Amino acid sequence: MGGAAAVEAKLDAASLTIDGWEPPEKRMERVIAESPVVIFSRRSCCMCHVMKRLLVAVGVHPTVIELEEDEEAAAIAATGSEVNMPAMFIGGEAVGGIEGLMALHLSGELLPRLREVGAPSWN
Repeated sequence: MGGAAAVEAKLDAASLTIDGWEPPEKRMERVIAESPVVIFSRRSCCMCHVMKRLLVAVGVHPTVIELEEDEEAAAIAATGSEVNMPAMFIGGEAVGGIEGLMALHLSGELLPRLREVGAPSWN
């Protein structure tokens, strides 16, 4: 399974509402809007793994969308910009990659922002 069909199958598990069939780009937009924390990731990306581990360590269980290289076009269309892996969204707003997450964490802004969107499981 590749391309749009693979994105569709992967996003079915992460879907928060069921609206019938919709293009992968629209589904990604909806998941970003409806989920407190979303990560676009690749299984083979070590920085994606680090990002997920940091979030779990602070009590957040993000919606993770694992993309293959050929599926990144749908992510680019959904976000309106080039997507580097990992790409993270908090409350529908782009944080960026691991650098953005680490900047928020080191500045002390990460936990308040996560609380604001209701993301931590200890909230």
